Amino acid sequence: MTALLGWGISGLAMLILLIAAIGILRLPDALARQHAATKAGTLAVSLFGFGLALVAAEAAWTWRLLALVTFLMMTLPLASHALARAGVVERERAQKPASRA
Repeated sequence: MTALLGWGISGLAMLILLIAAIGILRLPDALARQHAATKAGTLAVSLFGFGLALVAAEAAWTWRLLALVTFLMMTLPLASHALARAGVVERERAQKPASRA
């Protein structure tokens, strides 16, 4: 029964990733696309980890998956913020008229 629940949660994670992929294709600018990708990616990876922990039903795999999800929860928002900040700086640099020195 828990394996079936785990596969259901993993299927939900796949659905979230599919919605994120559609969002990446449809959203107008890079920052909006990045927002869709990172938010949905974080949620989907967490759901995959939880679902696979239910499917594996072994303590060793559960701890590994928990460590993976914890690592991704700490690093994905930081990477997203750094990429967004770089995109904003690049956009501002492109909008400034070239100054002659």
